[in-house]
Amino acid sequence: MIELRGLCAGYPGREVLHDITLDFTPGKVLCLLGPNGCGKSTLLRAACGLLPVPDGQALLDGRPIGQCSPRETALRVAYLPQSRTVPNITARRMVLHGRFPHLGYPRRYQAGDRAAAQRALEWADAADIAGRPLPELSGGQRQKVYLAMALAQDTETILMDEPTTYLDVRHQLEVMALARRLAGQGRAVVMVLHDLCLAMQSADEIAVLAEGRLVRTDTPEGIYAGGVLNRVMGVALGRTANREGWRYYYE
Repeated sequence: MIELRGLCAGYPGREVLHDITLDFTPGKVLCLLGPNGCGKSTLLRAACGLLPVPDGQALLDGRPIGQCSPRETALRVAYLPQSRTVPNITARRMVLHGRFPHLGYPRRYQAGDRAAAQRALEWADAADIAGRPLPELSGGQRQKVYLAMALAQDTETILMDEPTTYLDVRHQLEVMALARRLAGQGRAVVMVLHDLCLAMQSADEIAVLAEGRLVRTDTPEGIYAGGVLNRVMGVALGRTANREGWRYYYE
């Protein structure tokens, strides 16, 4: 479990996050919302040890993440960034990279690694493109491959920065359904999203950031009732009841 306690983080000469206290709870989908530049991506990077934490703490199972080796962290936390380089390898080979933390030396894939990669490809709806080179794929297809690589890592916590980028509406909904499935397995799923309605309909918890500070953490119901997104994002959200609960929309 990842716990942030009074965390401050950023880049040389510029602190982006100020006094963030937040838990990434197993079995729940947490969506990070806020305007561009408010620190959502920085928060994910600091939480998984990719950025130093000069003040406060980022704890991984109670231990400061800066004291964990990269392999120790990678065995427990998978991170899907906003963008990646596009190496000239097949999609299947890229997904197998998610198994690196599980390999001994020398790095040789075993049957279990290949099975985990295949399972991840199927979960991400990318099995049909497994044999194709990444440069030949569309942006949406590549995004599914990168998602599959994170899933192949098979971790307790999955951090995803804008995982629905480049995806059409059907695949966006499939990603959110997958997030719910992973949470149902007891994993902590944390997602940066820009689609407020999608987040409100799918998350267990919403954390709203503005100017590097945590404005409020609550259930979607609590966030809606408090009107915090209207104030922070400058939009008006409405909702209507359906068989699944609430459907949110922009007024």
